[in-house]
Amino acid sequence: MIALIQRVSKGSVTIEEKLLSSIDHGYVILLGIFKEDTEQDIEKLIPKILHLRVMNDENGVMNKSILETNGELLVVSQFTLCADTRKGRRPSYINAMRPESAKTLYELFIRQLTRENIPVKTGVFGGLMRVEVINDGPVTILLNSSQL
Repeated sequence: MIALIQRVSKGSVTIEEKLLSSIDHGYVILLGIFKEDTEQDIEKLIPKILHLRVMNDENGVMNKSILETNGELLVVSQFTLCADTRKGRRPSYINAMRPESAKTLYELFIRQLTRENIPVKTGVFGGLMRVEVINDGPVTILLNSSQL
């Protein structure tokens, strides 16, 4: 499972020109789910995401977690993070989990995050979305559960 975390001053998801969800201070998390991923991958990612010290303290130093700064999360499914680009020019998505199974893990990921008393907003799984991000820093972190 891959989580691309972007520290943002604002983030939003729009579908068909209608604002679905938005956050201010926090993280936009793009989540890619591989066909071999399980609940254990979620259990590895969530504590890492919540306790990463990439939020600024009172001195402007990345020294605090999202939990310590009362940030919000916007989680968006993104199967293209599972792209294999080793051959040719067209990415292969054969390593991405099938949508019906991936949706179950995506929803579990969100439920687990909401148990941590942090505001969580989402996109629409499998939906055609416009995701807007105002990256703060910029700070972008790539976490792969297979490397944790």
